[in-house]
Amino acid sequence: MNMKNIFFGVLAFVFIISYSDVTAQCDPEPHTSACIPKLSSGFNFLKSYKVDGQMGGKERVEYSYVFTTGTQYMINVCAGNGGNDGIVVSLYDSKRNLVATSVHDGQQLSAFIYPCTTTGIYYITYTFDGSSTFCGGSAMGFKR
Repeated sequence: MNMKNIFFGVLAFVFIISYSDVTAQCDPEPHTSACIPKLSSGFNFLKSYKVDGQMGGKERVEYSYVFTTGTQYMINVCAGNGGNDGIVVSLYDSKRNLVATSVHDGQQLSAFIYPCTTTGIYYITYTFDGSSTFCGGSAMGFKR
């Protein structure tokens, strides 16, 4: 084996190792699982959501769900640091009007409760404001 082959072999190895670090995958499952027991007392678990911002490649992650009049919904966010790691959750009605958000008085909260007054489709949107990992999980619960 000559030096040229050894050099290119080492170079290829270094490239593969560095590329795998750059394309690290988000694993939202542990965060999602951590969120479910954090639903407030009296709220029944309804659905969990994966929040994968693809290391900043996505500006937002969005889901939809049909909410029912007379029901309260709680949506929380969990990330690797035990908090929300800059993940903001916002709720929009069927006309895309903002009806609730996890930002209150400039402070990011890890959850909010929304008392639904109109049955219809709602959009649950996750955005990233100062997130270091762009990765988390969320759980939604309901109470009548």
